[in-house]
Amino acid sequence: MQLPADALTTAVLLEVVRISALPTERGAPYPGRVGAHWTGSEAAGALALIRSLHAGEQHRCGFSPGWSVRAYADTLDLALFEAAFCFSCHEVRMQGTAVPPELATQFFDAEAPQAHALLALFREAAP
Repeated sequence: MQLPADALTTAVLLEVVRISALPTERGAPYPGRVGAHWTGSEAAGALALIRSLHAGEQHRCGFSPGWSVRAYADTLDLALFEAAFCFSCHEVRMQGTAVPPELATQFFDAEAPQAHALLALFREAAP
């Protein structure tokens, strides 16, 4: 999976969010409870795992994401990106200040070991 290159070099904090609904307006953060804050090697490991997700085909479910990751620079103001993952339709939607339009919607192989490992990390972080 492709992540914004600038965000990879400047992200110092990742928030893991258990999504409770879809945003009410375009560009708004996905609502939900923050389950974990990852920094340092933990954040770097999670980003590497996300980047290792294999491209996949779109499945139809209506996009009902369960988890998102928000990446922040050291200023901790606006998210560099938020990636919302739907493990049913194998879709990731990204938004944020560092996200170019061509990376906004991607598909991943939710059956691959990397996807299972990422889902396990999310579940460990559940609030």
